[in-house]
Amino acid sequence: MNESAVTEIPKVKTLPDAQEVTEVTHWTDRLFSFRVTRPQSLRFRSGEFVMIGLMGDNGKPLLRAYSIASPNWDEELEFYSIKVPDGPLTSKLQHIQPGDEIILRPKPVGTLVHDALLPGKRVWFLATGTGIAPFASLMRDPETYEKFDEVIMMHTCRTIEELEYGKQLVENLVNDELIGEMVEGKLKYYPTTTREEFHHMGRITDNLENGKVFKDLGIAPMNPETDRAMVCGSLAFNKDVMAVLEGFGLREGANSEPREYVVEKAFVGDGI
Repeated sequence: MNESAVTEIPKVKTLPDAQEVTEVTHWTDRLFSFRVTRPQSLRFRSGEFVMIGLMGDNGKPLLRAYSIASPNWDEELEFYSIKVPDGPLTSKLQHIQPGDEIILRPKPVGTLVHDALLPGKRVWFLATGTGIAPFASLMRDPETYEKFDEVIMMHTCRTIEELEYGKQLVENLVNDELIGEMVEGKLKYYPTTTREEFHHMGRITDNLENGKVFKDLGIAPMNPETDRAMVCGSLAFNKDVMAVLEGFGLREGANSEPREYVVEKAFVGDGI
């Protein structure tokens, strides 16, 4: 048979709104990231989320809200997830391999976007655990560095190994061909742990309230005239950080009413 006559048969998609998994990285026994093909029609603002999932045992789609961790210019989509052993979705999702399919509804939404903040000079990204995902997108977006003179990424996890995804992302940014030069000198990364000994420790709220982060980074305290913030974590974390930000004089904003800070409330449920 003539080789030139052989035509590749397109892969038949078996799931609704199916996208193919291209890469999977397991960071710890509790955390993994994965990349999938991007629907041609998908346009999103860095920081937004989409509904993704798999078919459930009942034959119906089992979907959860996931921040897109890749920037809006990326040809693929990246996601960062926790593994819940008995979670309806992640108990299955954690076993995906390149070549597998997931369901991805191409309707992005979310409040962790530049449009929801008033113009400022310094922006704070405040996250715990997998809450760093939307900031993984925003830190890789040139618009972030066009809009702000300084970008501060505060990320808190229980252990050092749980910080690795964010650490590698930040380290790779400086060498990024697209925005490496924009990032240099503007991005300050402040990771902390709460359970394992580390050079920076403590909760984000404590490090803001007691002024430790300002002292460690050699910067001025938060000022509502110049500072903006985005928050993504558990419900309890979000509430605590909101109170701290309000104490500094910042007000909560939204897409329809931009102000000094915004909070993503779509990821507060447990048992995923």
